[in-house]
Amino acid sequence: MESLFPLGIEQYLVGGLLVGLGISFVYIMTGLVSGVSTAFTSTWSFFSRDTTSFFRREKFLSSRTWRLSLVTGLMLGGLVYLVFINGGESTVASLSMTRLFFGGLLVGIGTRMAAGCPSGHGICGNAMLEKTSFISTVTFLSVGIVVALLTQSIF
Repeated sequence: MESLFPLGIEQYLVGGLLVGLGISFVYIMTGLVSGVSTAFTSTWSFFSRDTTSFFRREKFLSSRTWRLSLVTGLMLGGLVYLVFINGGESTVASLSMTRLFFGGLLVGIGTRMAAGCPSGHGICGNAMLEKTSFISTVTFLSVGIVVALLTQSIF
């Protein structure tokens, strides 16, 4: 166990509890799941003026303000970690920009196909015992592992 978690498991337990409390709070206050892909989609409703656009659906318009606040909080949380906990030292990815770009593209396509992001399905959907979220989470992880292994020698 120590080889898997050389810095201990406490930070992961605290992080998991905080994520669980956060999604529970959002669900109790709004009755809606706090997935990040929906926050991204509802944010686009600020920019899309076409009333027939996918982004102008009522469910995105009615929740876009608090979802934008959610994403802002996630980004600020990362900044707080960087400045106060990590001593201002940023973490640098050891992957090439090409690999990061194509990885992000594949995640975006998978998110659209699965009607939600890995965090939404993996955290929120699984907590609600949704069968589609379990299948989506297994699919995301499996495809991610296979693609990472296959592209390791290419990029």
